Amino acid sequence: MLVANLARRPILTRWGLGFCIAATLFTVVSVAQSDGRRMRKSDGPAVAHNPNPHETGDASRGQEVFRFETFGNEGFWTDAMRLPKGMMDAKFTPVDALKAGLHVDVDRISASMRAAMAKELETDLSPANAPMLNDPETTVMLVNANAVIGVAPKDSNGDGRIDIRSGDKVGIACALCHTITDRAVFELPMRGSIGRRLDGRATHSIDMGALLAVAANSRAYYPNLQVELGGKTIGRAPRGLTENSTEAEVDAYLRNPKFYPVGTFDETSDGIGNPVQNTPLFRTDLAAPWGSAGEHNVLDNIANGSYTTNLDLTSLATPEGLQFLKIKAGAAGEELHHDYVKILRDTGVTGYPFVRASVGHKVGDPASPVGRRVDDRKLFDMNAYTDSLPAPRGARVDKAAFRRGRELFRSECTSCHNVDQRKLVPPMLVDMKTIFPGYSPTVIATRMPPQSPVQNSQGIFDDKMIVVDASDRGAKRGNAMPLLLDLARKPVFLHDASAPGLQPLLNPSRGAQAPHPFYIRDAAQRADMVEFLRGLDTSR
Repeated sequence: MLVANLARRPILTRWGLGFCIAATLFTVVSVAQSDGRRMRKSDGPAVAHNPNPHETGDASRGQEVFRFETFGNEGFWTDAMRLPKGMMDAKFTPVDALKAGLHVDVDRISASMRAAMAKELETDLSPANAPMLNDPETTVMLVNANAVIGVAPKDSNGDGRIDIRSGDKVGIACALCHTITDRAVFELPMRGSIGRRLDGRATHSIDMGALLAVAANSRAYYPNLQVELGGKTIGRAPRGLTENSTEAEVDAYLRNPKFYPVGTFDETSDGIGNPVQNTPLFRTDLAAPWGSAGEHNVLDNIANGSYTTNLDLTSLATPEGLQFLKIKAGAAGEELHHDYVKILRDTGVTGYPFVRASVGHKVGDPASPVGRRVDDRKLFDMNAYTDSLPAPRGARVDKAAFRRGRELFRSECTSCHNVDQRKLVPPMLVDMKTIFPGYSPTVIATRMPPQSPVQNSQGIFDDKMIVVDASDRGAKRGNAMPLLLDLARKPVFLHDASAPGLQPLLNPSRGAQAPHPFYIRDAAQRADMVEFLRGLDTSR
C-alpha cells in the first residue's frame, strides 16, 4: 500500500487485520513498489450474496443439539477413550476442571450445592478451605447434572436416571469448544468459569490436550495426534508418537502446551500435530466457508465431519476410514489406518464405530468424509441456532482512538475486510503464498485431481493445510477469512496461535516473511487500530 511520504507517515504494510487475504480483491500495491499512490477510502467489499448458504431448521431444537447432542459418541469417549474412568482414577476435582479451562453451567446446579460452592469460592480454593471443590465426587455430581459444559452424560442404562459411576456413559457436544459462561459466579483467570451459558463463544481457555490426557486410553485419539509415518513426523514436537508409544508417552505429548497450546484443538485426522484455535459459532449467517483452510463450503458439513471423525475417531478404523485416509494421504494414510487398528486391538476397543449415522455416502466427499452422515434435520436445526446467536458487544474503548483506528482501517484494510461487521465476511480463500510470504513447500505426495498435492513448508503455519485443503471441492489451497468479532477476548491470533495478541500481530518486528505480515509501523497508529478492533461488534 502506498503513501506519498513513507518516512512521514508509517503505515499498514499491504493491508489490514485478518488471518488471510482475498486474492481476488487484493488490489493494493506493495510498499516496495512505491509510486506515490494511496488507496481510496472504502467501507469494504460488502459482498451481498453468500455463495455458500447453509440450510436451516428450527433454532429452538437446535439449541438442544448444540448443547447436548452427541450422536452416540459417548461410546467412543466412555469405551474407547475411557474418559470417565480416567477422571475417577485421577481423582479429577472441580478445581482441576477449572484449571483445565472447563466451564460450569450454574443453572444446572442444585440450590444447596450452589450455596456451598459460593462459600468455598470466596477462599483460596485449597483443600483445607474448599473441601467440596477439591473432592472428585463433586465432579461426578456436576457431570451427572449436565453442568460441565460440553461434557454430556447419557442414560445408557435406560433406568431414567444418570450416574456415570453406575455404567452411564459420557459423550462430547459442540458446546465444549464453543461456549463459555458469563462468569457471574466465578472465573479462574485465563481458565474456566462458573456462570450462565454464553453459547457460540470460542473457548480460548480450554486445555484440550490436558483433558485428552485425563482419559484412561488417550492412545485411542492417535490419528489426531502428531505421529510418525514413513519414519518422519511433522508438527511442534521434535519426535512423533508411534503405534507402540505408551499411554504415558501420549499423555506427555498432550500435556505439553508447546505441542498442544491452550485454546486449540487438533481437528484433522492426518497424523500431523496441528492444533488450531477454537473459533466462534455465533452469527454463523455472516461467515463461510468453514475451517481454517475453507475445506467445508457449508456449516453443516464441518459439523458432520466433527461428529463422524473428530468426536469418534474409530470411524477411521473401518473400511470406509481406510478408503478416506488413502484418498487424502496415500501410503501414509494407509499406514495411519493400520497403526490405529493395531492400537484399538491392543487396548481392547471393540464394537466401533460408535457414532449414530447413515452409511453408504460417498467417501471423501466433504459432506461425508468417511461415508457417514448424522441426522441432517438436527444439523440444520443447529445451523439455525448458531445463526441466531448474537455477537458479543465490543470492548469499552477510547472513543477518539476508535474513530482514528476506523479511519485508518478504512484506508488500509478494506480491500478485503468490511468496516461494518453486520455484513457478510468476504467468502473467498487466500492462497498460501499471499498470506505467508515464507511459504516454500516441498511436495510430499501427489493426489488425484482436483486435489492438490500433499506439500509441506518450514514452520507450523501451514501444518493444517499440508493434507487438508479445499481442493477436493474444487477450490484452492489457502485460508478462509475470519469474523472480526469478540477480538478483545482473544489472547492469541492466527489459526496456529502464533501471534500473542493484536499488538504483536500488527508489529513489523515479526518480519516480512512471517505469516500475515501486514503491519502498522507507527506505534500510535497501531494502538488506534487495536482499539478499533477490540471495540468492533455488530451494532456499529
